[in-house]
Amino acid sequence: MYSDVKLFINGEWSEGSEGKSEPIFNPATGQSIGRLAHASRADLDHALAAAQKGFDTWRKVSAFDRYKLLRKAADIIRSRADTISQLMTQEQGKPLAEARMETVAAGDIMDWFAEEARRTYGRIVPARAEGVMQLVIKEPVGPVAAFTPWNFPINQAVRKVSAALAAGCSVILKGPEETPASCAALIQAYVDAGIPAGVVGLVFGVPSEISEYLIPHPVIRKVTFTGSTPVGKKLAALAGLHMKRITMELGGHAPAIVFEDADVDAAVKQLAASKFRNAGQVCVSPTRFLVHESVYARFVDGFVAAAKAIKVGDGTDAGTRMGPLANGRRVEAMQMLLDDATSHGAKIATGGKRIGTQGNFFEPTVLVDVPSQARIMSEEPFGPIAPIVPFSSFDEVVQEANRLPFGLAAYAYTRSLKTANAIGSAFESGMVSINHLGLALPEVPFGGVKDSGYGSEGGSEAIEAYLNTKFVTQVGF
Repeated sequence: MYSDVKLFINGEWSEGSEGKSEPIFNPATGQSIGRLAHASRADLDHALAAAQKGFDTWRKVSAFDRYKLLRKAADIIRSRADTISQLMTQEQGKPLAEARMETVAAGDIMDWFAEEARRTYGRIVPARAEGVMQLVIKEPVGPVAAFTPWNFPINQAVRKVSAALAAGCSVILKGPEETPASCAALIQAYVDAGIPAGVVGLVFGVPSEISEYLIPHPVIRKVTFTGSTPVGKKLAALAGLHMKRITMELGGHAPAIVFEDADVDAAVKQLAASKFRNAGQVCVSPTRFLVHESVYARFVDGFVAAAKAIKVGDGTDAGTRMGPLANGRRVEAMQMLLDDATSHGAKIATGGKRIGTQGNFFEPTVLVDVPSQARIMSEEPFGPIAPIVPFSSFDEVVQEANRLPFGLAAYAYTRSLKTANAIGSAFESGMVSINHLGLALPEVPFGGVKDSGYGSEGGSEAIEAYLNTKFVTQVGF
């Protein structure tokens, strides 16, 4: 049962001190399902004071004890997966199976960072003189301000919060206003595991007002953001003015290359499933399909058939494989991209229209003969539109794959080890997956290059951004 969502500050759930709130909508029906409390400036000050106090306590908790609490939180969220996935589907729209998968995966991410807490090793550096000790020590950076998006309301938040807690930091999470209940359920799992008051906070409100207040505040020592590149650049600039450490996971426009020797059937099956997952609202979704001219027609036919076979509907309905877009703005964006593409000569092979008048449903859409001048070839669609274009040579496709200022994810399909090695090296991307969909596991790096950001939110690299390195040298004793 969906209910109103509150703020979580200093160990307590509460309404905003000024009584402000906004409605929460179900994107499948367009109906309001609850209200969300907004944090005032006074609430943010309360959260900051609590985070400082929480950090002073939490940094003294041993890595082993932090590990135990995080493992407990992982068990708790897994046990609540059915309930939480219902909340997520109501507010975000994705099918229940996808929502449940995201919730269960949060437990795996918690487990990974719990173990990383026990591996925050320093080292002893051999000295040049007898009696000198040289120590390298890892210490938590301090209170963290974390900003997360609506497309994966648990998956994005759990990476940031778990890394911070594992390192010994406190964290204020500015959750997504459009999908707040599942994010709040995540925070409740940490709380029920025994995380002390003040160590974790959750606030909502006007995003720009919250970021512009939290990031410069002297209590905050680290900023982590997932979202669009334009917003990320603004927040990074603000953090830079105040010498705050940052991690930025920003937008992409992932090329998916299908070479002439690829297993075309496997490529169609995997890429279509990945493209239309979460209605295409995935930062690492394949979004530019570059197919060798010799297999282009076969790939297009298979991809169109796969798109037509997708059942679109309310995520709570049995059999639904793609839910609605998160909001009306995304529907309008899809129509604008399609209108622009067709005006430049692109053809719609399937889809291309909004479904019905209730909710934010849009047909799985495939575009062919798309010229490079079309906006969709340069702008991340973040929706269920797949542009497919042919290529003839390796050098040509590499140039197109690397043409944009983004570099988050990239995909390729080939049976040639030589080609796989060559394209893996040629891609200007933080993550590359060849012949399968192998990204976003807890134990592997997750992050981009160029305008797609910097830093990692996965693998052993992720916790480093939450740690300071201190060098201590001493003589005698």
